[in-house]
Amino acid sequence: MTETPTEVRGDSGPATAQLVASRVLDVPDFPKPGIAFKDLMPLFADGAVFREVIDGIVEHHGRESFDVVVGIEARGFVVAAAIAYATGVGVVPVRKAGKLPRAAYAASYALEYGEATLEVHQDAFTAGHRVLVVDDVLATGGTAQATLDLVERAGGTVAGFSVLLELGFLNGRARLDPRPVHALLTV
Repeated sequence: MTETPTEVRGDSGPATAQLVASRVLDVPDFPKPGIAFKDLMPLFADGAVFREVIDGIVEHHGRESFDVVVGIEARGFVVAAAIAYATGVGVVPVRKAGKLPRAAYAASYALEYGEATLEVHQDAFTAGHRVLVVDDVLATGGTAQATLDLVERAGGTVAGFSVLLELGFLNGRARLDPRPVHALLTV
């Protein structure tokens, strides 16, 4: 595991931030040289910690504040499915281009190390569906912004956005303004 700073911060308080920080591994030069990948697989693999993290996101937003959860490919699927199960709502995937079988809306965006396109089914939401969007990491905000825009384009209303880890130095939160961002750990 990575060395955890003595003071950690996150939108759900220092105890939750410390919990997340204790389960993050730094993987240097992945997916390409110069990128330090934050691997959250140890968090997902620890059942008690994963449950506490999911419960923390649900508690922050409130069980009755959303009708469906969107997970962003791919690690966001893990978080979204757990939240959906815990709250008894449905889950909708936002996928990489070409992965959805029916008519879909698409949004292209820049990553910190390249470009990508995301898609969501055009019929994923009914008008006024309150949608909680979740992902593992918020970096530059391109993926999140594209996803939030897709949700709205498909007829959903963004009820909230949560991530397990925010890379604050990349300023992705500002890109999503005025939408609120909930990050369990900000580094």
